[in-house]
Parts: sequence; structure tokens; C-alpha cells
Amino acid sequence: MPDLSFRIESAAVVPFAAVPIIAFRLQIKNAQPDETIHTVALRCQIQIEVTRRRYAPGEQGRLLDLFGQPDRWSQTLRNLLWTHAAVVVPAFTGATTVVELQVPCTFDFNVAATKYFEGLTDGEIPLNMLFSGTVFYAPEDCPLQVAPISWEQEARYRLPVTMWREMMDEYYPNSAWINLRRDVFERLYQYKIQHGIPTWEQALEQVLDSEAVVNS
Repeated sequence: MPDLSFRIESAAVVPFAAVPIIAFRLQIKNAQPDETIHTVALRCQIQIEVTRRRYAPGEQGRLLDLFGQPDRWSQTLRNLLWTHAAVVVPAFTGATTVVELQVPCTFDFNVAATKYFEGLTDGEIPLNMLFSGTVFYAPEDCPLQVAPISWEQEARYRLPVTMWREMMDEYYPNSAWINLRRDVFERLYQYKIQHGIPTWEQALEQVLDSEAVVNS
């Protein structure tokens, strides 16, 4: 029966993709080197281990929306779910094989992981990848068999913050995305029309400036 283990060798941004994608180069090792692996339907849950790094004062301020005041972080810092990914591993025989696990990345600021990534200015993002799935294999002189992969299989990787920021700067230069409820959008749209404001940025700036005057 296959005994698979996993290691992340490296990560890179996929060039010229329709959406931002980071490809993790994944090494898969079988403790039974003579077994023929026909295929692996591999699933991966990627978590951010937020307690495994330090945060500069500026980063602490940018992460208030996620974790609250820093003096409460001992209670509020918890692992964040980033995303799920999947890949079909082709047949291999021998100790190891290497595949690309491609992870699409969103810039939606309603997503906690996006807020976290954007709140960091330097250093690395500590990731923990939890693997599961199904292995199709054929022991010698036996028919094709199926075995599950336990969620106990995992691999850690430290993703450079610069890779994330440079990727988003390339795909969304000098811009960001927010998702509004339809009724809120309609109110903003009517405000923009009634005041003859040509762009959404100018409409938001005028609303923010008006709020600043009220609060001053």
C-alpha cells in the first residue's frame, strides 16, 4: 500500500494567466519505491499559520480589521483558511515525482486571507498545506487498487510577501477590488449621478471628505 509524503520545493507566479495564480512545486515521495502509482487525485487545504511570524508596528495597524488591538492578539490570533486546491498526479514508479499545484489568488477584500496578505509589508507568509485524496495503485501481480490519503499528511512552506505583492501589482496596478451589497452600490451610484461625478474614485473621495468635515 502506498505511503505518500509531501514537500513543497518552491513557488512561482504563473505568467500570463487569466487570474493571479501561484504554482507550488510539490514533491511526492512514496515509501514503497517499487509500487506503480497509476494516478493520485490530490486535494489540498491551505492554511495560514499567523502565529508563526512577527509583525512590525505598521503591520499591526493594517491587521486591526482581522485581529483587533495587538494587546488582544494572544486570544484573537488563529490560523486562517486561505483556500482549497486540487491536482491530478500522473502515473509514476519509483521513490518520487514532482507536480505543480496551482493556486488561484483572489484580490477580494471581503476574503480574510486577502486582508491578511495585503496587511503584510515584508518577510514571509507561513503556510501549512493539508493533503487528502485518493491513490490508484497496482501492487505486483495484483489488480488496480484504491487507497485514501489521510488529512494527517501536510507540508509547510514560507511564501515571500514580495511574491504576493508583486503579483497583485502586476495584475491590478494601482487598484483594488471591493464587493458591495446591491443596495449600497445603488446608493453610491445615485450619489455619483446626482452630483455629476465622473469616476467612482472621485465619488468615494467626496463621500470620505464630507465625512472628515463632519467629524472634524
